Amino acid sequence: MKKVFPSFLLAILVLLLPFQAYAAPIDEVRTIIDQDYVGEITGDLDNATSIEDMMKMLDSYSTYYTKEEYESFVNSIDHTTVGVGVVIEKHPQGILILDVIENGSAYQSDINIGDIITAVNGKSTKDMTVEEASSMITGTEGTLVSITLLKTDGSKITLTIQRKPFSVENVNSKLLYGNVGYIQLKSFSTNGAKEVKEAYQALVSQGATSFILDLQNNGGGYVTTAEDIIGLFPGAKNAYKLRISEGIYMAPSSYQPIQFPSDTRVLVNRYSASASEMTAAALLDQDAAILYGEKTYGKGTMQSFYELSNGSYLKLTVGEFYGPNNTVVNKTGVSPYIKTLSNAIYEAHFDSIVEKNKDYEKLNDLLEVPTTKKFTINFNKPIQLPTQPDSIELVELGGNTIKISTELGKDSKQIIVKPNAPLKNDAQYILLIHPKITDLSGKKIKNGYYLKVTVQSAKE
Repeated sequence: MKKVFPSFLLAILVLLLPFQAYAAPIDEVRTIIDQDYVGEITGDLDNATSIEDMMKMLDSYSTYYTKEEYESFVNSIDHTTVGVGVVIEKHPQGILILDVIENGSAYQSDINIGDIITAVNGKSTKDMTVEEASSMITGTEGTLVSITLLKTDGSKITLTIQRKPFSVENVNSKLLYGNVGYIQLKSFSTNGAKEVKEAYQALVSQGATSFILDLQNNGGGYVTTAEDIIGLFPGAKNAYKLRISEGIYMAPSSYQPIQFPSDTRVLVNRYSASASEMTAAALLDQDAAILYGEKTYGKGTMQSFYELSNGSYLKLTVGEFYGPNNTVVNKTGVSPYIKTLSNAIYEAHFDSIVEKNKDYEKLNDLLEVPTTKKFTINFNKPIQLPTQPDSIELVELGGNTIKISTELGKDSKQIIVKPNAPLKNDAQYILLIHPKITDLSGKKIKNGYYLKVTVQSAKE
């Protein structure tokens, strides 16, 4: 028996090959569990007559792989998979969908983040492992799979979906208004930290001076990648505190020559799990970033792989991790500094813009406006219609400025702002009035102003 990947967290990925219960040395597995397993055992291992029986006594993250399944699991991080294109995690009611891949067939179906797969091809997923469910969902290109879903609104539907190849783009990045660099990390893959650093450098070259790192819907990955990501933040010297069978120890982060600014905003939500939570807890405990969003999923356990004598593999929960200052993650989740009801990028981008315009005065928010909304800005004396295009800006939060037209209103004491295209349902904006507007004598207004705008949902 050989232990591999001693620092591996459960990566929420779709496997390629079907689950098969090949026999492995049962005494070998029993010994590994006795020595290294951390968690509750529901049953008597000594009375188990198969490895499958023993796996049922352990937590849902511990499982047995054939050699082929193990290779597929590791390689699936960076390779194209044939399936429906969903990222999944175990849930008490079945299999939770953490993400829907844009180039996968599920993206064109009525499948959404937060839905729970309750059956695959008519077979209940309540007692399935992620690996078993994945093996049923994936398969030969062009074949069909039936998936029953418990939707977030409580309804149930069954869909028949064609399997096709899909690939996951792990890091997305873009420059937002205000020179805010946005980086989305979808998985803590082998090259995750390298990709984040490359995205950071590219954004800096484009002029980024502040950053948002988005870990929403990120189900986890490699611990070593989390250690590297945490090391990107100044002040985050420690990555996590780990309880294993031998005791408790503190794991340092891996210092990186590239460092995010101290005001970097990190986004999490209820589907951020495992390595995402490790990162969030480390940053929270060491005041190394500003956390936005929802309480995270609550998976604070670590798994390792063991190569067995017959070439198969055992994945076993070998530890529970905490934040460096003992923040509990497992079954609890990490609570961000700033809790948001909608996508955390709206609030994070809004605060980034406001931070760069500290002298501006805040006006009352406009909430649930129609998509055809016009904005009327009132002044206490007649003013000139702005000639500079950036005197007034309407910015889509999470994006950039949108095109607007302006005209003078009543007695030249108003400016009416009209978006050139309808606003987006459920989106949020910030309206900025810069101190470039002048009165009839050419004197500029004293202050800049800003207000938040939220747009109403689409009508059913």
